[in-house]
Amino acid sequence: MNGDKVKACCADAYSRDVVALLLGDSYHPGGTALTRRLADHLALSPDTRVLDVASGRGTTALLLADAYQARVHGVDYSPANTALARGTAQARGLADRAVFTTGDAEYLPCPDGVFDAVVCECALCTFPGKHRAAAEFARVLAPGGRVGITDVTADRDRLPPELTGLAARIACVADARPLQEYGDILAAAGLRTLTTERHDQALLRMIDQIEARLNLLRITAPARLADAGVDLSAAPAVLAAAHAAVADDALGYVLLTAAKSP
Repeated sequence: MNGDKVKACCADAYSRDVVALLLGDSYHPGGTALTRRLADHLALSPDTRVLDVASGRGTTALLLADAYQARVHGVDYSPANTALARGTAQARGLADRAVFTTGDAEYLPCPDGVFDAVVCECALCTFPGKHRAAAEFARVLAPGGRVGITDVTADRDRLPPELTGLAARIACVADARPLQEYGDILAAAGLRTLTTERHDQALLRMIDQIEARLNLLRITAPARLADAGVDLSAAPAVLAAAHAAVADDALGYVLLTAAKSP
């Protein structure tokens, strides 16, 4: 499957309401608590210029604009997500601090060197062109600027077959990389790793949350799951495989920060 089709599939999946029902508002392990930890590592302060890559429905960008008074530009591949994020920013009185644009992480619609920080949560693993995206992070950062990433890590040679298809790619698993490889990808773009933290327990909690919510929706809203293409017969095996892979250290979750040279 080519890169554009993968991007389109991911964008379509993450714009569906059923995804919010299964994943919650943040769409990533650790939720807003881990976003705050990432922001603290980046030393965000009022009027810090932040780019949120793959901003989804705007949860991270709006948190940074509100709690940290940063000036945030969110970019997402899905026009539907962009529209929802803009509406939420307007409703919460944050439209002057958080703006949203539809765009491709591998071809960011932003000038060179205009941001103090770039954040990308649970999304680099889904990008077909990871090196290209990392080069774009570096391009739009000002000298000395920082990148903050939270993402799924995987030893792909040890992943069970349930975690290697398109659905697993959309779920941030099939094309995830080991922590060292993410560091190498950033280094190739001129971004030096500063900190790394493992947050595997956050991934386990999200798997458990998805399982619980899926069981509830199976009873209360089976038609919505079917319309969204959720395979109820396959889901238990996929979730069990993901849980086992985390326990076996084949799957994990990491927080990573890196810096561009001054």
